[in-house]
Amino acid sequence: MKRIFTICCLLVAISLSVSCIDNKLDSDEVKLVTAEEMQSILELEDVQLVDVRTPKEYKEIHIANSQNIDFMSPTFDVDITKLNKDKPVILYCKSGRRSAKCAKRMKEAGFEKIYDLEGGISKWKHSDKLEINESL
Repeated sequence: MKRIFTICCLLVAISLSVSCIDNKLDSDEVKLVTAEEMQSILELEDVQLVDVRTPKEYKEIHIANSQNIDFMSPTFDVDITKLNKDKPVILYCKSGRRSAKCAKRMKEAGFEKIYDLEGGISKWKHSDKLEINESL
């Protein structure tokens, strides 16, 4: 009986420690957000909205109030140091590939809260939830 009680306590302790590890990993993950979620975040939080496409792509079309930091630029790592690491960042690109890579690099650089627009601006440019600026 004593042995069964000890085994049960051990299983409970292992379960609790694993769930704590899982929660820590979840909080470290980059969160993919829809246009609707992104709009809510922009309204509720003081965030840095970053377009990681090239300046030419940015000039053609971009989300209002975003800043352009080209992920492909050789100065990218220096450019992101100008952002506040403690302030949430929302990233987007054309389709979501560059912003995902950028999010990983920003996480490695110490940024705490990163959101990534799912599907990029291509998926969401027709959304009525985001204010899009297009050049004519």
